[in-house]
Amino acid sequence: MNQDIMAGKWKQLAGKAKIAWGNLTDDDLARIDGNAERLAGVIQERYGKTREQAEQEVNDFFERNR
Repeated sequence: MNQDIMAGKWKQLAGKAKIAWGNLTDDDLARIDGNAERLAGVIQERYGKTREQAEQEVNDFFERNR
């Protein structure tokens, strides 16, 4: 999904992201602002995942929520 489209839909997707990754705070979601790289970084940090694992989860999330 295009980065601009993700950022535009982020308000709608933020709630789903919080369900998918319960350790994300409202501040995290505001800071991420639809940026897939930031989301992957926060997931990597909060859940102790590798960068590749976090990026794959983010890609899967955005694909499911097109």
